Formats: sequence, C-alpha cells, structure tokens
Amino acid sequence: EGGNGELGFYLISDGGRTPYRLHFRRPSFIYYQAYTELIKGGMLSDAIITMSSLNLIAGELDS
Repeated sequence: EGGNGELGFYLISDGGRTPYRLHFRRPSFIYYQAYTELIKGGMLSDAIITMSSLNLIAGELDS
C-alpha cells in the first residue's frame, strides 16, 4: 500500500532472471487523470482547491 492508497503491480515472467513485463498502477496518477473532469464548469479558485484536496504525491506522477 502506498501513501494515497493501493499500489497495483502487474508482473509477467518468461522464466528468466528479469521480468518480461512490469507495470505499476499508482493511485496519484489515477487521481490526476480525473482532475479535468472534476474541475469542468467550475471557477479557477475552485480548481486550485480541488488540486490541493487530491493530495497528489509528485514522485508517483513522474514514474
């Protein structure tokens, strides 16, 4: 579990020492994708407050 919820890992092996495929699902990235829908039709001041309320972790966004 991460700072903002559940971390998802998808891992496939082909039998070797390294993974064939590896995918992370980070909660902050999912929340950030929903941001445009959350602020649609609102005021600029509401957009700033909404961004703050999402509690985004920057390290999760750029991974």
